[in-house]
Amino acid sequence: MSGTALKTLLRRDRLVVGLALAVLVAAAWLYLFHLDREMPDMPMSSAAMPGMDSMHAWSWVDVGTLVVMWAVMMVAMMVPSAAPMILTFTAVHRRRAAEGRPAIPTAMFVLAYVFVWTAFAILAALAQLELHAAALLSSTMAAESRWLAGGLLVLAGVFQWTPLKHACLSACRSPLSFVMRHWREGRGGAFVMGVRHALYCLGCCWALMGLLFVVGVMNLLWIALIGVTVLVEKIMPRGDLVGRVAGVVLIVAGVWLASAAVISP
Repeated sequence: MSGTALKTLLRRDRLVVGLALAVLVAAAWLYLFHLDREMPDMPMSSAAMPGMDSMHAWSWVDVGTLVVMWAVMMVAMMVPSAAPMILTFTAVHRRRAAEGRPAIPTAMFVLAYVFVWTAFAILAALAQLELHAAALLSSTMAAESRWLAGGLLVLAGVFQWTPLKHACLSACRSPLSFVMRHWREGRGGAFVMGVRHALYCLGCCWALMGLLFVVGVMNLLWIALIGVTVLVEKIMPRGDLVGRVAGVVLIVAGVWLASAAVISP
């Protein structure tokens, strides 16, 4: 295959994959807007269903709805920041296919990525159920306790400065390096690569997701802000510095909130 033909295929692949990711993210946001409009009727809203004050009040359907909500939120927030890695995987795959090597579908890599964040969504939903059962969440699914809210803010802020955060963020900020170091053949290999990348993303961003319990799990503005913060951290030239500055802001906000709880409990 000539260099010109290969470049044409690479551009086409990037366009097709980019559009597919855009459609996936747009669908996630449309679902979130739909849930936001339907919030008064959702089972996790104690304002709509005052009798739900304990764990036994929740059915498996309610739990499933909660898991779906969290999974869709993860797609809306995390897939945009994963796009550079996915597009890099697509380009490497195309070059290898042009050399006559086995082709690996990008969809398998994306599926693995979403799989990991869906697993996280299950854990987040269970955490929300526990907080609800302990009467620590309001009808808007935000922390009732200033101590809880302040603690989550400080936790997220401190984590922004930890070696684990730096290591995971470095891996996410270097798509080509990640693909070259972790490349595996076959569909199973693509799935493993997707899982590994998702775990780096999870290690990088899990604490930020806890902020949704501070401002309200379905606070669309904060969902967008967290998504933008993650995106900036991963793709901007000094994204790591932006993340550390955000960490300082979170720590200050958390300390202030906890102090307010002491002054006026």
